[in-house]
Amino acid sequence: MPNLQHFLNVFTSSYEIFLNGLWITSKLSIVSLLIALIIGIFFALIKISNIRILAWIADAYIWIVRGTPLVVQIFILFYGLTNVLVIPMFWAGAAGLAFHSGAYIAEIIRGAIQSIDKGQKEAAMSLGMSKRLTMQRIIFPQALRRSLPALGNQFIIGIKDSSLVSFIGMQDLFGVASTMGSNNFDFLSYYLTVAIYYLLIVLILIYMVRLFEKRLAISD
Repeated sequence: MPNLQHFLNVFTSSYEIFLNGLWITSKLSIVSLLIALIIGIFFALIKISNIRILAWIADAYIWIVRGTPLVVQIFILFYGLTNVLVIPMFWAGAAGLAFHSGAYIAEIIRGAIQSIDKGQKEAAMSLGMSKRLTMQRIIFPQALRRSLPALGNQFIIGIKDSSLVSFIGMQDLFGVASTMGSNNFDFLSYYLTVAIYYLLIVLILIYMVRLFEKRLAISD
């Protein structure tokens, strides 16, 4: 167990290389979560559609993601994509994370949409609004607000899950900690250091989600 002075020395002397890992982790998390949000909304909408084959496809996608470990999904997508296409490691990792998070976001959005009172949909359609316009202007905005706390939690999980891309060679925060630990034979100090960086990222995200929730509450 490293003493406090040694840990502080490691923390202060390694900040530059950890900042590079933080930049990669931040880019990877933002890109993958944005793609996952698009995937999630798409599969949520087709799951609640009246087209049975589309609903089955959505169910199969969500079942596969829930039934297999994320690290396995990342490996399959990384080695599968790189065998077919010349794709940068960053985008292969982002695709794996987005594929995984998208399934959970789909269930969050689906649940939020189905929680909206059906009377609102019926009232809108009685006024001559189409199903698409009703969903776009009435149902979906309310569902997005209701799903915000759960989406915030999923985003936090997505950021922590991004550490698994280090297993395909990316030098994100966890990859940097593993490399530095191997080079200096001091794994614990570097893993404690990277834990602090992840805690700071999560605290910032929690603050941003709560701030956004308060603004939405005021607008209501």
